[in-house]
Amino acid sequence: MSALSGLRVLDCATLFAGPTASLLLGDFGADVIKIEHPQKGDPVRNHGYKKSEQSLWWTYLSRNKRCLALDLGTKVGAEILKKLAAEVDVIIENFRPGTLEKWGIGPEVLQEINPRLVLARVTGFGQYGPYKSRAGFGTLAEAMSGFADLTGTPDGPPTLPAFGLADAIAGIATAQAIMTALFAMNNPRSESFGRGQIIDTSLIEPIMTTLGPQALVFDQLKIKQQRTGNRTENNAPRNTYKTKDGKWVAVSTSAPSIAARVMTLVGHPEVIKEPWFQDGRGRVAHADELDAYIGDWISQRDCSDVIAAFTEAEAAVAPIYDVEDLINDPQIQARETLVRVADPNLGSVLMQNVIYKLSATPGEIRFTGRSKGEDTREILTDLLELSAREIEDLHNQKVVFDARA
Repeated sequence: MSALSGLRVLDCATLFAGPTASLLLGDFGADVIKIEHPQKGDPVRNHGYKKSEQSLWWTYLSRNKRCLALDLGTKVGAEILKKLAAEVDVIIENFRPGTLEKWGIGPEVLQEINPRLVLARVTGFGQYGPYKSRAGFGTLAEAMSGFADLTGTPDGPPTLPAFGLADAIAGIATAQAIMTALFAMNNPRSESFGRGQIIDTSLIEPIMTTLGPQALVFDQLKIKQQRTGNRTENNAPRNTYKTKDGKWVAVSTSAPSIAARVMTLVGHPEVIKEPWFQDGRGRVAHADELDAYIGDWISQRDCSDVIAAFTEAEAAVAPIYDVEDLINDPQIQARETLVRVADPNLGSVLMQNVIYKLSATPGEIRFTGRSKGEDTREILTDLLELSAREIEDLHNQKVVFDARA
């Protein structure tokens, strides 16, 4: 038995945050039913790189999810969702606020059908406030949260990430919120014991949480954190350095003792005796000097020699990897952080393994992203006891898409 065996989840969300939440639940055994439009399909099916007309992003993001093609915007489709709501524990959606209500399947309706239902709503700015109806994408959250303002060099422009950072963080947060709500429902000491609840996740709030005490610092000291490139305002040395063979390494010092080991290793132990060296911000004031010493030493050695020397000195260093380096790393291989999975169209494919390891109930990737409507017939038959004729009629009406029709 997996950790979440018996948990049934409807994933009605598109693109990344909501589907990331359901991916995490599915990895640990939840029966995730992915709902997508019967004609258009899910947008991720046409997102990013493809091989043999199959989206590789879909192959990863929709793993461990059964696929039901259902048009929720039709009266018949909305009625089917109501019936499904009685059979599931969690629904995840990311429509603009008011959309479910417009279709007649808002929270009050769904929770009247199933009082134990947990409804997770993921939007750009949340379910209320002056921006609630704005289009919400991860890029906007990365911009408005303060993340982009801190990213980049001091004399350069704000920098956005090259991947869906805000969406991924919001997805992880939503999965944690779902598990919190489920725990509360089963906790006799909780006010929501025996009842589900509504989760309101915006893209902007989870990424703000990762940025630390910026608001507190400004509130108390009126200080705004500035872009510092690869450096930090809190300690030094901390930077990236180029090795003799053209590779890059990252060095970090979070305590005076680690900083002392680094400076001893690179041949400048004299700076350790300076009064400013024992304080992180004192070292920051001398970051140019420290970086020059470290950069000169590293530039005269190959990457493998740098890593070996730092490791022996118990000083913090890591090579800066591209994806090929990551795949070939022995630590990644030993922990099976990346794992091969069989795909019916692509054969063996490599992807990230489950996000964390449990000793008694580990997660598992059971299958990759499936074809549109591949499980429509099975889901409607098993959960709603619809007949083959009823499913065929729905398919012909384009309310559902049955890949087996």
